[in-house]
Amino acid sequence: MESSAPRTAVIWQVLRRELARANRSLNILDVGGGTGGFAVPLAQAGHTVTVVDASPDALAALIRRAAEAGVGERVRAVQGDGDGLADLIAPESVDLVLCHSLLEVVDDPHKVVAALAGTQRPGGAASVVVASRAAAVLARAIGGHIAAAALLVASPDGGGDARDRLRRRYSAETATALLDGCGLAVEQVHGVRVVADLVPGTVAESEPEALAAFELVLAGTPPYRDIATQLHLLARRS
Repeated sequence: MESSAPRTAVIWQVLRRELARANRSLNILDVGGGTGGFAVPLAQAGHTVTVVDASPDALAALIRRAAEAGVGERVRAVQGDGDGLADLIAPESVDLVLCHSLLEVVDDPHKVVAALAGTQRPGGAASVVVASRAAAVLARAIGGHIAAAALLVASPDGGGDARDRLRRRYSAETATALLDGCGLAVEQVHGVRVVADLVPGTVAESEPEALAAFELVLAGTPPYRDIATQLHLLARRS
């Protein structure tokens, strides 16, 4: 199973622990999972994975990737949106839900999270990755775009101007409140890409293992966690 890339090391560490905790083959749902960066390795580890994505091209690439990896029979591709999960996935049929880099762009994040929770069996886990408002503010300020940074600070939901590709961004507190409000109790919060996006590219290429290890050291520790590019939350349905 993939795990050592600095940019995703902490996500895989949390997922490996959750899979070890279950100690059985799981029914996994990856919403917005695209071409299968997580789905295919999870299928290779013996789990059954359904990927829901709005892009037919991404799903076609997923099917090819799964077939090439020899796990085509354990990966299912479903075209659709996160807020339509009730019509796509049977209720209380999923052990683990992945929702990575999706809540920033959907029309109604509460509706999507509620739909995620509805697919989960009691005790099921949710792996959620969201963009960090603090990181975006700092990146714009360091780049000399003070007005844009100030706009992100003042925005009620962490969105920028009309050119911003993301509708909203989160803090650990606001993301936790969103999940808790939809019946998913947050157990862990980690920073993703705390320093991986800051170091020179030559460091990432020459010392990937050291960088990944450093990411893991910082990921769960405020204030470093809170300035990461993304936040990863592991939550559980009661």
